[in-house]
Parts: sequence; C-alpha cells; structure tokens
Amino acid sequence: MRNLYFLISLAAVFALLSPSPSVRGEENVYKNRLGMEFVRIEPGRFMMGSSPDAPLRGESEKSYKAVVSEPFFIQTTEVTIGQWQQVMGEKWLFPRKGPKNLPVTSVSWHDCQKFIKELNRRTGQTYRLPTETEWEYACRAGTQTAFSWGDDIECTRAMYANSPVKSGQCTETVRALGLEANGPAPVKSYEPNKWGLYDMHGNVWEWCNDCFNQYPLPEAPGTFECVRRVRRGGSWYSDPHSLRSANRAYAHPAAKFKTTGFRLVKEAD
Repeated sequence: MRNLYFLISLAAVFALLSPSPSVRGEENVYKNRLGMEFVRIEPGRFMMGSSPDAPLRGESEKSYKAVVSEPFFIQTTEVTIGQWQQVMGEKWLFPRKGPKNLPVTSVSWHDCQKFIKELNRRTGQTYRLPTETEWEYACRAGTQTAFSWGDDIECTRAMYANSPVKSGQCTETVRALGLEANGPAPVKSYEPNKWGLYDMHGNVWEWCNDCFNQYPLPEAPGTFECVRRVRRGGSWYSDPHSLRSANRAYAHPAAKFKTTGFRLVKEAD
C-alpha cells in the first residue's frame, strides 16, 4: 500500500512538471481595465536552449532542463502604443507616432520599469517583465523545434527581414499582406502560437527581467552591476535565425531601439 501511495505521489509531481498548454477558456484569460489581455500559463518543465548541432546556434544557448514552478499570466501581445499612452500619458513634445495597435518601441529596460510601476500603482496588482525562462517556455508552447510551429520559417509566419536596407527578404510579402515595410506590424497581424500568444517570434525584440548570463548559473544579487539585460524573440529587422525560440540577445538597460519593445507578466494569485 505504501508503494502505491508513493507511485501516485510521484505521478502527481511529474504531472505538475510537464508542460501544460494554456486552454483559452474564460477562466484562463484575464483582461484588465486597460484592455490588456493575458493568458494563464501552468507550471511545467522543458528543455531550454538548443542542441549542440542546431544550425546557427549561439554559444550561450546551453541546453538544460528548466522548471517553471509557479503559474503566471503572460500578455497575449506586446505592449502597444495605445496602452503605453493610457498609462504614461502623451507627450506634447516628440509624441509617439503610429497607430495605437502598433507595439511601442524605443523604450529602454528602465522605461519598462517606470511603466510597470505606474501600472501597478493604478491597478493594485503585480505586473512585471517575464523572466527569460518564462519567456522561452511561453514562446515554445510545448514544442522543442526551432520555432513554435516547426523548424522552418517563411515570411507569412512572422514579421522579420522587413527592411530593404538590410535584406528585404520579406518586404514583398509584408506589402502583399497590407502591412508597411521598415517597421513592425500591428499586434495580432500573424497567427498566435498554440497557447494563444502573438508575435513571440519577430515583430519587436522583447525585454526580459534577467541579466544576461551564461545560464543556468543563477544571478548573484548584489555581487555585480547588471550592464546587460536580456532581449528575446527577434524583430522586423532581424534575420530568420534570430527569431528562434532559443535565440538569446542583450542590450544595455538604458538603450532604446526602434526594434525593441516588451510584453508583461501578471503574477497569478
């Protein structure tokens, strides 16, 4: 009988640690008063990084078993210009231009923290940037392929290579879709992954909370100044390999790029 109880307990633990896709039911989707939509992601474990033989693999993409131990809500889209203006207001000098459903860009990691602080103050809830582990877990949506849909990529799948100055590989496809070259697309212009998340691949790079380190070594608080913050996902300007689920990039936390924005995590109660 004891052995039976042990096996049942062990099975429960492995069930908790296996990837559980988020079901887009009413109970798993949260929308706040600003209209920002979030999907609940259940705890799980997955292989983070890429295998040593993966094409165009970065040196920092060490493959290891990562665990997400707590559920969290992640925003279904990148934060938009409209959402930014609702929280931070509109500047009369050098206002942010573009449709309100474009992802907000040219925001530093520090700017994101100011936005989060104000959003938390207004709502009384706890929002933050995703950890790098949470971001990749959500991006993969239970897959181990280069992209959430498979190992190959094409211009109709995501926004990338949309600059005639660089490669221009996708500019013709982008125009055929009714979108503009040399910039990101409005959020939800491309199909979401199977967990209901849009633009995890491409459109704009997304800030994560972490310092850029050689994971899985833990960050040691207070032992160094974090001069590099993680960015994930690639952008409209990127080559295809930068959009891979495992691809890692970084920038100085004060840097502002027109290729970089962010999405939020809301902590689960």
